Amino acid sequence: MSFSQIGVVGLGIMGAGIVEVFARAGYQVVGVAESAAAVDAGKSNLAKSLARAASKGKLSQEQSDEITARVSFGEDFELLADCDLVIEAAPEILSLKVEIFSKLDAAVKPSGILATNTSSLSVTEIANATTRPEKVIGMHFFNPAPVQKFVEVISTAHSDAHVVGKIVELGNSLGKHLAQISDQPGFIVNKLLLRYLNHAVQILDAGQATKEQMDAAMRELSGYPMGPCELLDLIGIDTCVEILKTIHADTKLEIDEPAAGMVSLVSAGAKGRKTGSGFYDYSERLDAPTDPNEAIKNQVHNDLLMAYLGDCIAMEATGYASKTDIDSGMKLGCGLPKGPFEVIESIGIEKVRAGQAELAQRTGIAAYQPLPF
Repeated sequence: MSFSQIGVVGLGIMGAGIVEVFARAGYQVVGVAESAAAVDAGKSNLAKSLARAASKGKLSQEQSDEITARVSFGEDFELLADCDLVIEAAPEILSLKVEIFSKLDAAVKPSGILATNTSSLSVTEIANATTRPEKVIGMHFFNPAPVQKFVEVISTAHSDAHVVGKIVELGNSLGKHLAQISDQPGFIVNKLLLRYLNHAVQILDAGQATKEQMDAAMRELSGYPMGPCELLDLIGIDTCVEILKTIHADTKLEIDEPAAGMVSLVSAGAKGRKTGSGFYDYSERLDAPTDPNEAIKNQVHNDLLMAYLGDCIAMEATGYASKTDIDSGMKLGCGLPKGPFEVIESIGIEKVRAGQAELAQRTGIAAYQPLPF
């Protein structure tokens, strides 16, 4: 099995980014979207990204033109008939993805592999919409796809091991770090990231800290590129709520139920940067959040960090993902300066366990307890 032509369905920022990844690597790419307007937007997204790279000296104009020449666009799924691999990058709505995969199953040649770029939804349910579930896989790129090096490859109980192996080989050839995992809501990165973000808003809802205090704490004390409320606004609060609903439906844990503060903002139409406001108002340029209250910043940093590190320890203990893949996912997928197990090594596991136990006792939340030896 070899790959020569790649298809991408959905041409938003993520879809256009995936188109660019494969076109840069020398593949012929077919980009398909649901309307002429969406196709034009995809072309524009690709052109802008290549222009940015050229302006920074990362591409010559000749290279940019060659990449563009490898890509064709259209609205008809039949254009994907001869693709060896088709990656769906539509919005995170299960019913929409199921509908797309049913259409892809009918349009793409029988030997073609179908992949979903879902960040949290059930790959199994998506695969079951086809007559070839053994050839359906998750291939979760991170945004922006041409830049971010981490990709989660998600197999289901139906997945053909040979198909999984070929996708891993393909991803490695793109210069990506691949984590090969099974189908669980949120996978590695979003399961850990969204619980951390949800915890932050739960602290905010309880009045224990302001958004500025939390964001400043994680920036200043852990060196994160942005704090939790800033990151929620960047990702899209509505997107985070939907991912949390998927995770909560699986775990049934109260800590995974979307925090009230997020839900109310979404209901008010304040979904983050894309709507102009969320936790922050983006009508004017904002400086990085700061706050002089060191005691509150230290406390909220401790609480967020201990809960997050505990989640990472628990994920590795189940065998779902290795320490290396978890560290790589959080660094390469989220831009964190250190992976959680690197942080644990620097702090000391006994101090982390003690911190977890103290947090669980103080909050009364059993999920924060350290795992028994």
